[in-house]
Amino acid sequence: MSTRKAAYPFTVRPLSTDEGGGFLVTFPDLPGCISDGETPEEAVRNGQDALKGYLEVLKEFGDPVPKAGSATDASGQWRQRVPKTLHTRLIERAKAEGVSLNSLVTMFIADALGRRRTQRPVVARAASKKSAAKRARK
Repeated sequence: MSTRKAAYPFTVRPLSTDEGGGFLVTFPDLPGCISDGETPEEAVRNGQDALKGYLEVLKEFGDPVPKAGSATDASGQWRQRVPKTLHTRLIERAKAEGVSLNSLVTMFIADALGRRRTQRPVVARAASKKSAAKRARK
């Protein structure tokens, strides 16, 4: 019988020159498990090393290991309590724009997430030795 490790999904994105250039790999299921590289291929290789180390540390400390793909288990629904004054303002704005309250709030969230995507990630970067040396020279 063959045993195969679960493949954790990852994303690769280019880094701006302000972020040091190269490419960043992130694992949505594993907060803070990220790495980088000069090329997408190098970022993926470095990301696999970061993934291995991340999972080893979780096991070492007895922390639960998230299942692969768990970050995508979203139902698409949640309940959010807001102050009545904000609720009233949102209803008025939705009416003025001729859309439902759900559509308006979804648009606001999507717009805000789009702006944040262009900003530097808040979590610390686990950088490759080459990238760390490059930043140290600056």
